[in-house]
Amino acid sequence: MMTFTDIANGAANAAMAIKNNMVLPALVLAFLWCLNIINWMGRGFLRQFAIYPRHLAGLSGILLSPLIHADAEHLMFNSIPLFVLIAFLLAMFGPLYFVKITVVIALISGSLLWLVGRKGLHIGASGLIMGYWTYILAYTWRHPSLTAIIISAVMLYYLGGLVFSLFPSEEKTSWEGHCCGAAAGILVARFLL
Repeated sequence: MMTFTDIANGAANAAMAIKNNMVLPALVLAFLWCLNIINWMGRGFLRQFAIYPRHLAGLSGILLSPLIHADAEHLMFNSIPLFVLIAFLLAMFGPLYFVKITVVIALISGSLLWLVGRKGLHIGASGLIMGYWTYILAYTWRHPSLTAIIISAVMLYYLGGLVFSLFPSEEKTSWEGHCCGAAAGILVARFLL
């Protein structure tokens, strides 16, 4: 039987692990902001690396589109959940596993979006964010350690609204990219990593 002391110790350990893993998420965001400022100053020249569904020209976007954002508002809305989820993944798995999770989720999510996305350019880290989000939940479901449960509970409390991005809202929002990312996170947790 788990005691209150066990839960308190687990929460303290999870908080310490998250606190110790703040540098990499900050570096990732600094890179994204620098890259996108250059892109915006260059009138969006990096949009050539967007996912353009079912066109050969859109294949490069499978891995590169999460790096590109339409404008500062788009990147700002992705920055907070991206920072938090990267910190959580690093706390749970460490940097090497985080890189593996990122690459595999990006490949699966981008490939699915390339196959089923509606016509147009798809850019942004939202699919990757949804992949991280569902990966953490699916992993916790399959491997319910105290640290994973605490991190998942905190994540659901603060980022639970991400579930609403799975439904169509605005014309310019790639809700299907969000769905592909969510599916990729579940698939990776279930079958691959």
